[in-house]
Amino acid sequence: MFALTVKKIGRPSHHAVLPIMEAEERFVLPRPLRRVTRFLISLCSGRIYIPVHTGTVSALAFLGATGLYGMSLGGHTEAVAQATTTAAGFAIEDVKVSGNSETSEIEILQLIGLDGTTSLVALDVDAARRKIAQLPWVENVEVRKIYPKTIEVKLKERQAYAIWQHGQELSLIEKNGSVIAPLRDNKFSALPLVVGRDAETAAASLDDAFSKWPDVKARVKAYVWISGRRWDLHMDNGVVVKLPEDGIDQALATLSKFDKEHQLLERDIAAVDLRLSDRTAIQLTPEAAVRRQTAVTERTKELKKAGQNI
Repeated sequence: MFALTVKKIGRPSHHAVLPIMEAEERFVLPRPLRRVTRFLISLCSGRIYIPVHTGTVSALAFLGATGLYGMSLGGHTEAVAQATTTAAGFAIEDVKVSGNSETSEIEILQLIGLDGTTSLVALDVDAARRKIAQLPWVENVEVRKIYPKTIEVKLKERQAYAIWQHGQELSLIEKNGSVIAPLRDNKFSALPLVVGRDAETAAASLDDAFSKWPDVKARVKAYVWISGRRWDLHMDNGVVVKLPEDGIDQALATLSKFDKEHQLLERDIAAVDLRLSDRTAIQLTPEAAVRRQTAVTERTKELKKAGQNI
């Protein structure tokens, strides 16, 4: 009777009230669950095809994800990656270093951390670059991976301009005054020696100041910065030349002229004072001063004796 009544629902009849009231009492699923329900019904009825090895692949994926998560928690991810990629043929076998003159290749290899089993894939080139950049002579560095087994390291090193003596310490400096490293051997003995507080920054002007006077510069053994204002030149024979604070070019021209015409720097003198532009003062060595005084005394006696004879 119920089925017949449903089929005749389109006709005006009092029996049509029963299906409507029953439909209102039915349970309706929320919208998000309808798709899930349809999928489960389709899966149980066999209308959805699942490949044979889906379960195996899913289990392996789950185990792999679990293993990776465990390695991450235990801090073993890098070690496993190293071992895996090394076994796959990516172990580092060659390191090409270029641009290094003062930087040891052994230092570079130690900082990269190569031990014969280091993997090229797992190597952190940014960390290696930061470590190498901290070496004293390195101005900048580039580290590249060349697959499958090579690392390329390109350096640009700092240039030593002078030796700076501060107290009892000797350091190599750049032209801008930056300290590179302590002086350890005689390899840089040909560089100019600058002495005194702040001499390392003042030394940048020496090239320009002496560019026209190579004959004088060739004989300078040390440049001593006096009171943060001017230079004293200590020559190769021990003579000290006192330069002015200003007008260095004129003072060097005077020195060069006197040396060429009178061999000034070859004489028995202790110092040449060029601090005043209108005069040059010469200081004799103690021995030369004694000899001069003796000569003056003898000359005075001779003059007196000659006057008495007259």
